[in-house]
Amino acid sequence: MEDWYMKRSFEEALKHRRSYYSINNESPISDLEIEQIVNTAVTHVPSSFNSQSTRAVLLLGEHHLKLWNIVKETLKKMISAEAFVQTEAKIDGCFASGHGTVLFFEDQTVIEGLQNAFPSYADNFPIWSMHTSAMHQLAIWTMLEDAGLGATLQHYNPLIDDEVRTTWDLPISWKLVAEMPFGTPTAEPGSKEFQDLKERVKVFK
Repeated sequence: MEDWYMKRSFEEALKHRRSYYSINNESPISDLEIEQIVNTAVTHVPSSFNSQSTRAVLLLGEHHLKLWNIVKETLKKMISAEAFVQTEAKIDGCFASGHGTVLFFEDQTVIEGLQNAFPSYADNFPIWSMHTSAMHQLAIWTMLEDAGLGATLQHYNPLIDDEVRTTWDLPISWKLVAEMPFGTPTAEPGSKEFQDLKERVKVFK
């Protein structure tokens, strides 16, 4: 793992993180090293009240393909045959074509436990749960990119939630938040425009 890990500074890695929609099923690092990326994020990314509410599922090989078949079969029942042709092409070419997928969940049992223990903050814990999930997503996304893998963040939840939990025998308390397919990039991402920082950042000194 040390051979590739954080070849760039954190700032450089963050700048290079992009959405890659053209990926293949190869990987410049081993599956074990990918697992270590996920484990590092889940271990060290912060959470409110140290709740550690984030849950992650790493799908590789046939499990990765099974997820995107679930997505396709779910959407096929909901949209017209004409619309599904384009949808299927996007899923097959941008997501299923990758090497794997990381599923991000938040454990509602943990959140409810905190709500009961600290009722004055009850309304905030679901919001803070999304904060920690987002931090996990960014951390894993950036580390995957730094290792030479391209990824995107998808949200086919809650449409696929029940089927995903059943297929991989996951606890009912795990709420699916996002799906991150990844693989070796086969094309560069499109250009990205940035809004004027003067409109987004205020400094007082």
